[in-house]
Parts: sequence; C-alpha cells; structure tokens
Amino acid sequence: MSNYHIDYLDELESEAIHIFREVAGQFEKPALLFSGGKDSITLVHLAMKAFRPGKFPFPLVHIDTGHNFPEALAFRDKLVEEIGERLIVRQVGDTIKARQLTEQKGKFASRNQLQTYTLLDTIEEFELDACIGGARRDEEKARAKERIFSVRDEFGQWDPKQQRPELWNIYNGKIHKGENVRVFPISNWTELDIWNYIRREEIALPSIYFSHEREVIDYKGQFVAVSDFIRMDDTDVILRKKVRYRTVGDMTCTAAVESTASTVEEIIHEITSAKISERGETRIDDKFSEAAMEDRKKNGYF
Repeated sequence: MSNYHIDYLDELESEAIHIFREVAGQFEKPALLFSGGKDSITLVHLAMKAFRPGKFPFPLVHIDTGHNFPEALAFRDKLVEEIGERLIVRQVGDTIKARQLTEQKGKFASRNQLQTYTLLDTIEEFELDACIGGARRDEEKARAKERIFSVRDEFGQWDPKQQRPELWNIYNGKIHKGENVRVFPISNWTELDIWNYIRREEIALPSIYFSHEREVIDYKGQFVAVSDFIRMDDTDVILRKKVRYRTVGDMTCTAAVESTASTVEEIIHEITSAKISERGETRIDDKFSEAAMEDRKKNGYF
C-alpha cells in the first residue's frame, strides 16, 4: 500500500488549477477580476501554477470604484509589474459621468452597487465571455447558491434557479451570444483554507491584512477607517486603534476588526476562534437587508 498522502490544500489547489484550465479551454475571451485583495491574489498565484512558464490566457481586470484602500492599489500595481501580466482598469467614476448615474448619499456613500454598470460595460467593451472571480461559498449565503460556472444572461443578470448541475467536476461553459459566465475557482475554499494556503505558499499580501494602527470611528460596533470617502458628523469620535482587515472592499463599506495579529500564524489562530464570517463582521453594505448581496448579484454584481 502506498504511503503517498495528498494534503487537503493540494486537493483544493488541484481543483482550482483544473477550473482555470477549463476556462482556458472553453472560452475565447476570459478575464480574471483582480482587486488586490487576498482572494484575488490567491487566484493570481493559482493561475501562475496553471499556466507558467507561459503567459496567462487572459488579462486581469479591476473595476475601480475610486474608494479603494491605497495599500491595496499599491500592492495591485506592484504585483502586476512583478508577474508581467496585462491589467485593465476601468473607473466607476467615469461610468457615473458617462451614464449620469446618481451616487448614493449618506454617511457611507458607497459606489458598490454602481460598479455593476462598469463591470457590464467592460464585459461588453472587451467582449468577455467569462469572468473569473474570487467569491467563496462561506462568505455569504447568496454566494452559497452559486455554481462554479455561474451563467449570466445577455443583460448580465443572474438567476439562481437557472444554474446548471456540476456533477463529477464537469463544467458546462456553453453559452449563447451575449451571455457570459462568472467562474469561481476557489468556491469550495473557506477563509481558513485561504490563510492556510497563503502560509504554505508564502504569498505576499497588502499590509492592511495585518495589525496596524489606524484612525477609526466606532459605528454601531464596527471600526470604520477615517477617510475622505465617509461623512464625518459632529458626534463622531476619532479613535486610534490597532486593527486589521479580514476582507478588503471599499473604504466606505469595509470595517476593520480590532486585532494584534501581525503574522499569518496569528491570523490563523484568530480566525479559528472567530464565530462570525468575514463579511458578516466587516461589510457594512451586506447589512442593508437580508437579501442585499443576492439582489446585487441578480443585477450583475460579482
């Protein structure tokens, strides 16, 4: 009997690489949605394993709201330069002007919903038939309804009732003209899997994932970074806290967690003890309603 043992991370990695190669084989114009967050950085690392020493058979695409953490943008540009791949950036601000869209008002005026328009315009501009994303099923209940190959209609809309079965890791990428597929290679990974893989592969990340001092306000028990993108009220008290980010979205909708975890090992220990998912604890935009994410996804969101 063989003593050969496949680690569970090897199995997840192998599945993700298989999915990447399925995308390359089945689609003519795919793209990898890349934000500079830990999940999309992990996707880039997996894509390198799938296609090196060759170039990626797709560009990286970032839909930039203009409200990003500067640390994430700096890391995005540094990584793209290091790996020598093509990066396409489209600005939500340009879409707002071109389409004369109305921006959200209020204390945390987010462009999160408006970036759907920019994504759909980008898909049309480059005639993309597949967009690879870093969504995971453990993040949020609407994302748990996704298939790995998630079909969108010609209007970019998602219907959870019209998704295809994926038995025996067989992925059906056949689509009609105008439709596209969102592909999630790390759909079966958890937040803890990501961090264990980051530890094993020694993947570099933006500094905001690790403990650092930052000026924040306490908004209903969530620590939101002080920035030009949020409206400060007279009642707001600026605190200086040691925090880190479990997930990285816009500065208007992502809260930090109080933490002293400054190494990957310490973060893994912290996650193991956590009782709330990363989005449940830190994403303000998911708290607007029970179906906030599902509603956005039906309209074409990531």
